[in-house]
Amino acid sequence: MSNTLHAEVRLQQRAIPPFMVELLERFGSEMRCGGADRLFFDKAAVERLRRYVGDRRSLRHIEPWLNLYVVIGDNGRLVTAARQTRRFTRP
Repeated sequence: MSNTLHAEVRLQQRAIPPFMVELLERFGSEMRCGGADRLFFDKAAVERLRRYVGDRRSLRHIEPWLNLYVVIGDNGRLVTAARQTRRFTRP
């Protein structure tokens, strides 16, 4: 996936490692928001990730980043990335 310049800046400013974006693409839950898709870790996504990693102990290493979300445009490019500070409301 390619990133917009805005996304590159936000990933660097917010100290979000690229492997977390890959984990969100692979295991994250998706929600449509304003003409784009939002990927985030909810309970189901964390459970999928835990099963992939193998145990909770290994999951603790990436736990500080489980509150991330990314926005992917309809063209497949990463638009932005941020930390989730409150719950998303589902439509």
